[in-house]
Order: sequence, then C-alpha cells, then structure tokens
Amino acid sequence: MKLPFTYSIKKNIHTLKTRHFRNLVLSITLLILIGFIICNISNKKSTFIAGQPIDSLNYVRVYYNGKSNNTFGRNLTVDNYNLGIKYQCVEFVKRYYYLHLNHKMPNSYGDAKDFFDIKIQDGQENTIRNLVQYRNPSNTRPKVDDILVFNGTTYNKYGHVAIISKVKGYKIEVIQQNKRKSRESYLLIKRKGKWLIINKRIMGWLRKE
Repeated sequence: MKLPFTYSIKKNIHTLKTRHFRNLVLSITLLILIGFIICNISNKKSTFIAGQPIDSLNYVRVYYNGKSNNTFGRNLTVDNYNLGIKYQCVEFVKRYYYLHLNHKMPNSYGDAKDFFDIKIQDGQENTIRNLVQYRNPSNTRPKVDDILVFNGTTYNKYGHVAIISKVKGYKIEVIQQNKRKSRESYLLIKRKGKWLIINKRIMGWLRKE
C-alpha cells in the first residue's frame, strides 16, 4: 500500500521534471529561431553593387563599397590630386571638398583619424589640411559642410570621417561613405558654454573658413 505522502512526493517530482523538460525544449527552440534570424540577416545580400551611387549631397555622390575593408584602387583627379582609396570614407570627404568647396589638402594622405591633430587647440588652423580645427566639445557650433572626425576603435583602427549635412536645433545629420547607412544623426547639446556632439568617438570637426 502506497502512503499518501509518498505518492504526493513522486507526483511533485514528476511535475517538476515535466516542467523542466518543457522549459528546456522551449529554450532550445528559441535559440534555434534566433540563430536562424541572425543567419538570414548576416547572409542577406545587398541590392547594391560596389561602385554604385547610393546617396549624394550637393551633387557629390556617395558610392557603395560592400565590405568595409574592400579597396578598388586610388582615385586621382585630372590634376593628379589624391582623393584616396575608392569608396572609402576618406575618398568621399576629400572628393566633396574638392568638387563642392574647391579645396585641396596640402597633405592628401593619411587615415581618417589622422585628419584631426590632437596637438592643435580649439579654433586653430590645421595646416596640413588647410582647415580650421574644432575640438569636441568646442566653443564653436558645428555647421553644414564641416568634416566630422571619429577616432579609431579596436575593430577599426583607421577611424572614420563624414560630412555634416544638416544642423537643426540640437541634432546634426551626417552623410558618409563605407558605412552601413549613408546618413546618421547625433545629438548636439550645449554644456558649460561649449557645443558637444554626443558620441565618444567624435574627436572634433574641420572647416573651410
């Protein structure tokens, strides 16, 4: 004869095992589903091909580069001015300044982060770029056509550059090449009398005066 409490214990153990098994199955199913979604996203092919225009500002085009480390040779102007490696971020910025602002940099080489010279104080001239340099934060508010300079990271030691395409209220928009999105926006605030773009990678901006 089974004792009531013995039967109750066995029943509870069985219930716990059933619940544990059910939760385990649900967890495995969820992980498989998440993996399937991530795999589909990562394997999804872009509708663009390298070298195809995907955006523009003042008639200067942004071209699709595919993978961020793709290279397609150096882009030189008819007067042999170096614009940089085709479809990289630097190439668009220098091409924009060359075509839209008729500007050449005395030093036309260097990685994106090299556009910003940490030794130069806010509002002083960056002679190798022939542009005025502003730090983030700065006494001077960023404006359209400024070059925004991003520092490098563990995964991207070269840094990044973009052109400010809009400044409205407390937000700026940039246009850029060799990024997943050609347009991105950042919050702009004024703190202790200085203008700060909220992104810890942004070193500052350069301007043709």
